Amino acid sequence: IFLLLLCFVAFAVCFGQALVCYKCDIGIGSLCITTKQTCSSGQLCFSGVGKAAGFLDIKTKGCLDTANCNKTESTTVGSNNTIYSLTKTCCNTDLCNAAPGMPGTSSLTLALTAISALFVGNILG
Repeated sequence: IFLLLLCFVAFAVCFGQALVCYKCDIGIGSLCITTKQTCSSGQLCFSGVGKAAGFLDIKTKGCLDTANCNKTESTTVGSNNTIYSLTKTCCNTDLCNAAPGMPGTSSLTLALTAISALFVGNILG
């Protein structure tokens, strides 16, 4: 009975935990500032890449329902003016959607780093 209970607990821990993914609402070029997000049941981590206006590289990351994985979606204005097309590719382990980007860097940290660099540059210059 103890072995059966141990197997049940191990199963619950392995399959009962929610997936943790990086989240980036929208990134341009190679910049995609991320935070961590816990997915709901039935969701996987995803990385989305695409083009806006046909030439600008955009990126997004987060949690996505499995039914929407590995698909390309287009966002349009009016009847057929495509703003951007985005392909979302999913993965199924914690933080598997990390690269490329700046995982774990918050907007506040990035802003403070930039301000500090400018301040030091003015003092030394």
